[in-house]
Amino acid sequence: MSWVLVLIVVAAVAVAAGLLGRRYFAVRGTRLVECPETREPAAVDVNAAQAALTGRFSLSDCSRWPERGACGRACLAQIERAPHDCLVRTVVTGWYEGKSCTVCHRPLGHIDWFERKPGVVDASGRARPWIDVPPESLPGVLRTEQPICFDCYVAATFRREHPELVVDNPWKP
Repeated sequence: MSWVLVLIVVAAVAVAAGLLGRRYFAVRGTRLVECPETREPAAVDVNAAQAALTGRFSLSDCSRWPERGACGRACLAQIERAPHDCLVRTVVTGWYEGKSCTVCHRPLGHIDWFERKPGVVDASGRARPWIDVPPESLPGVLRTEQPICFDCYVAATFRREHPELVVDNPWKP
């Protein structure tokens, strides 16, 4: 009888841990909000552990800190209204929808953010990865830069970093 009770307790703990873990991974990530004080974009991080446990959001980091560390945190209302929509990954993925690579002109389709991350091309033609884009500058980048697929990004980066190894010999049908 005691083994049955132990199994029930273990199963209940496993289910609770699974639910908390799922909530934790759903609320973590950098978000893009409009700072209510400056009306400028700000990148914020939510305390994911607290949000998973209590269901209430609080900030753990902001791109405007420490200068504006004493703010009223009014931007939390934007996150509470649409927690998924203000995630940087959601914003960038939405920007890629329906677009084609600026180099090879193939449709970008589904974005794989783990292994084959696409990039952006600035006005000078330089390709760069998203990790080089500060989240608070994202609105400007989305207005001015063009999408590039993973394959073309890798080729452009190799061409820029190792020009001595590149031979231009276009294939002719």
